[in-house]
Amino acid sequence: MFEVIRKRDGREVPFDYSKITDAIFKAALAVGGEDRETAMRLTLEVLGMLKAKYNGTPFGVEDVQDLVEKALIEAGHARTAKAYILYRNWRTRIREAKSDLMDAVEEILEETSRENANVSNSPSAKMLQVAEAASKKYYLSRLIPEDYAQAHIRGDIHIHDLGFYAKTLNCIQIPLGKLLGEGFNTGHGYIRPPKRPGSATALACIILQSSQNDMFGGQSFGFFDRDMAPYVENATDDEVYQSMEALVYNLNSMHSRAGAQVPFSSINLGTETGEAARKVTRNLLLAYEAGLGRNEAPIFPNIIFRVKKGVNFNQGDPNHDLFQLAVRVAAKRLNPTFSFMDASFNAPYGDQVSYMGCRSRVMANRRGPEVTEGRGNLSFTTINLPRIAIKAERDVNRFFTLLDAVAELGIRQLYHRYELQAKLKVKDIPFVMGQSLYMGAAGLKPEQSVAEAIKHGTLSLGFIGLAEALVALLGKHHGQDAGAQELGIEIVNWLRRKIDEACDKYDLNYTLLATPAEGTAGRFIKPDRREFGIVPGVNDKDYYTNSFHVPVHFPIECFRKIEIEGPYHKFCNAGHISYVELPSPPVENPEAVEAIVRYMAEQDMGYVGINFPVDFCESCSFAGVLGDECPKCGSTAIRRVRRITGYLSTVDRFNDAKVAELKSRLVHLGRPGTLQ
Repeated sequence: MFEVIRKRDGREVPFDYSKITDAIFKAALAVGGEDRETAMRLTLEVLGMLKAKYNGTPFGVEDVQDLVEKALIEAGHARTAKAYILYRNWRTRIREAKSDLMDAVEEILEETSRENANVSNSPSAKMLQVAEAASKKYYLSRLIPEDYAQAHIRGDIHIHDLGFYAKTLNCIQIPLGKLLGEGFNTGHGYIRPPKRPGSATALACIILQSSQNDMFGGQSFGFFDRDMAPYVENATDDEVYQSMEALVYNLNSMHSRAGAQVPFSSINLGTETGEAARKVTRNLLLAYEAGLGRNEAPIFPNIIFRVKKGVNFNQGDPNHDLFQLAVRVAAKRLNPTFSFMDASFNAPYGDQVSYMGCRSRVMANRRGPEVTEGRGNLSFTTINLPRIAIKAERDVNRFFTLLDAVAELGIRQLYHRYELQAKLKVKDIPFVMGQSLYMGAAGLKPEQSVAEAIKHGTLSLGFIGLAEALVALLGKHHGQDAGAQELGIEIVNWLRRKIDEACDKYDLNYTLLATPAEGTAGRFIKPDRREFGIVPGVNDKDYYTNSFHVPVHFPIECFRKIEIEGPYHKFCNAGHISYVELPSPPVENPEAVEAIVRYMAEQDMGYVGINFPVDFCESCSFAGVLGDECPKCGSTAIRRVRRITGYLSTVDRFNDAKVAELKSRLVHLGRPGTLQ
């Protein structure tokens, strides 16, 4: 009756009616049916429909499938019809995933994705990203439940590091002292404990590199000054400086993740008052201040200086000189950033809180000791606040109803991911688990599950675009209006309460994250524009604003911005950061930086940074705020370092949304006597 059928790609192939019978019979088997004769009879009905409808004109695979559904329903086989429809939808998702994957591979082979600004464009980096693209399509189409996958695709939520969904964990505060003191094995033999500063810092770099090869996020030393102190006791300042210089050089050159990038490294220090620990802190800061071989600003490590009254914050404190040095280095190099141990939410832990460069913070623990070391975030998912606010149509009560549904979905999705992560074996994360970096991993065998260890980790639900959500609801954001600020605090406080309820429900360490723009800058904008069109003040830019921040394009005085953002830090126990933007490196005015840092501490912030342009001519090594050409030699080879998501990066690796955000930034003017 029919000779050919048109495939989805337009090709015509021989028509085979037995494929209709097979498809109907498989659907029947799925619901307990066993009658192939019924499948054959229904096939004849489908053939009759095809003849009546097309009678010699071409038809395609989709046309046949539509008529199969119709025949099943009209014959009263509702359950079989449902099974057939589900199978058809599943096959469609597989085909679409393959098509999308090929598009993604084509883009990656031309240039690696710039979502992660510190991934290189090397061949190995491209291969890694091709694998990650394939993993994303696999997880969305085959492993992640439909409601979570569709929420991600629609843009209700963003599942971070989706390509690693069931492969590994996010980040860890590495117990450096334990590894240096006991030695470790990276897979090819035992590395004995070091004796001198140079060996200790070399092994520290290897530890960071090996740990990052096991994970998809950042790596941090929570107590670098304390853990390195035993190895510098009898060393000269010059020897310690040389070892710290080598550490900075290594962390900006040695690669991890199959050569894709240098380790995302963070180093916490500043509160140890013993002379050996002070020597570590002082020389690391001096080496970072000196920069790389031609005075380039280092990208890594992200140095986080712990600030605490009675230890380093005020005149007369034993480490006050180190705090002042940290301020001086930050005024030139953007790093260190600063964490405040006296913040209301950090103070109960003394000086034991550590941060990651991106902002991650891990402390409270329902399943074990409340410490930072040997623990990390397992995974995180971000809520698109502006999308919910647009849907609410200026009805605040409706906004909270919609927010509750999305937050609940995000919490369940994180638990689904946790269950998959808990099935991983020690041998799947060989260095982090096999060498007992993670709390609870000691004594586990290679074939055992990591569940006993990862119960100590955190599951983080984040949010982005509070400012745009407030504009959608009230017409103004929290930088413009006191009422908007009040609602903003109410929203974030509500999210924290929701997270705390999840802790009780699942008996796991759920936490609330002030999500940076990394991975979500621009991604949420596209589906929101497609669905809602351009909403002025909300999605009319190429990015949503970082977490609870005042929009970067809004003109606001420096200290006023700090006052507005300060109250949000205490709710975001998974991590938070605030910045102010200066017009140029305040090298000649470190007092201004110190004034800002002190006011940030006063406003109960937990983790902060100072931003300004850092430009460097690669031809003549001239540094300053440079235009398109170097004023000294005329070269256009300008290296531009900026902070945009917690870590530093060079602008040439920013994606389009990050570049747009960067161009929108306005300088935050200071008060008289501080900043001009």
